[in-house]
Amino acid sequence: MRIVILGAGQVGSSVAENLVSEANDITVVDTDADRLRKLQDRLDLRTVVGNAGHPEILERAGARDADLILAVTQSDETNLVACKLAATMFNIPTKIARIRAADYLSHPEMFSPENFAVDTVICPEQVLTDYIAKLIEFPESLQVLEFAEGRVSLVAVRAFHGGPLVGKELQTIRQHLPDLDTRVAAIFRQDSPIIPDATTVIEAGDEVFFIAATEHIRGIMRELRRMD
Repeated sequence: MRIVILGAGQVGSSVAENLVSEANDITVVDTDADRLRKLQDRLDLRTVVGNAGHPEILERAGARDADLILAVTQSDETNLVACKLAATMFNIPTKIARIRAADYLSHPEMFSPENFAVDTVICPEQVLTDYIAKLIEFPESLQVLEFAEGRVSLVAVRAFHGGPLVGKELQTIRQHLPDLDTRVAAIFRQDSPIIPDATTVIEAGDEVFFIAATEHIRGIMRELRRMD
């Protein structure tokens, strides 16, 4: 896949590092030549020095043949303009932009194909706020991630003595919770991953990752630890 990353900051550099492979052709654009040089010294990718909101810079970055553009510069305006150019001038199929300003985020119509043509908006601050809110809602959890517009959650919780399922095989979950549909996706025991099956026994101290409807999370957590 041909990917153009706009911005060589922490997010852009991290994404580039994770996506660089024989199957991906990565180009990173930034105004900081020194930052790009350091990135190119350790990763097999192309770099272009310049303003990501300028058509000629995107052209040099290979936008005409790109499959995806990720706009994560420090400027919301540059990210928006770059996505619009990617759509109108280069016909890039997938356009992702990081947007920080709440004023922009409160007007989702801005991101429609007729306007700035952003397919996916990333807002780190909002993601962090939502994540903290979920941890506050479920203070016993180690991690909470939502999917399907909040209807389904992946939750990590530590199993404690006194939980009805602790010391039992996973297949007994249906006996304890016949009306709840849940799946244990993974277990970490003493920092080592375990791929669970029906006969896996949950031990006190295990970090248990389970998937369930968000409305059923608290009931399932109650099975893994004694809750007030």
